[in-house]
Amino acid sequence: MSGPNQMATDMMLLEKVKLNSDISIALRFYQWKGLCLSVGKNQKKLPSNWIDLAKRKEIKIIRRPSGGNAVLHSGGLTYALIWRSPPRRKREAYYLASQWLIKGFADLGLPLIFGNQSANPSEKNCFSTSTLADLIDPLGNKRIGSAQVWQKGSLLQHGEILLDPPAKLWMEIFKTKAPKPASISIPKISLVETLYKACRSCWPEVSWQDKKLTKKEYEKITINSMKYALNINQPDLSINPAESIASTASGRANPSG
Repeated sequence: MSGPNQMATDMMLLEKVKLNSDISIALRFYQWKGLCLSVGKNQKKLPSNWIDLAKRKEIKIIRRPSGGNAVLHSGGLTYALIWRSPPRRKREAYYLASQWLIKGFADLGLPLIFGNQSANPSEKNCFSTSTLADLIDPLGNKRIGSAQVWQKGSLLQHGEILLDPPAKLWMEIFKTKAPKPASISIPKISLVETLYKACRSCWPEVSWQDKKLTKKEYEKITINSMKYALNINQPDLSINPAESIASTASGRANPSG
């Protein structure tokens, strides 16, 4: 699926879980069609070099429904967890909604802990800081960055699992070196199944079932996807890279990735 379709799918599942008392939790994994840069819902002005890359069709820029800073989706794995009745305290929700990720990677020999940095309102790259919404490895490298959307008490938490970031493109976009690739101990082919297993063990009371999207759901996703497609030709979208960018981080109560 395209980037806008992926975001529309996440939001459609949030709506479905929120309205269906028979579904308490849903989980899906996906990768992105093409080279995509997703920006947080409140990142209104973007660096001019991002716009130039998009105009040259080297990347596609889409807007997430969640907060946080920009994420380059290439060589990684994205997850979306939808939870109908999470704890109302957002820090507690981040903590509990991430335990399955910690368990899954621990089972693979890579212990992860939560970051402890404050959200930086001027930062544009999600993986440049590690807040309480993020998971880092023993060397301090951020491995998973997450962000949330809340609707009437129900939660969508989605995030990027960094595996093999493209060094050249990362430098072009963020003007800094890409994070190191994940350890060779992380099996990219079987990673999804390992994480599914960890998630099921964290919610053993849930009757997990594999479900495919219906034709009607696909049609709804296609219609709603336009909400997340960014018009790179709109006025006042770009700023000079040296200027600060409006952050989606609310800082105190809502850590963001």
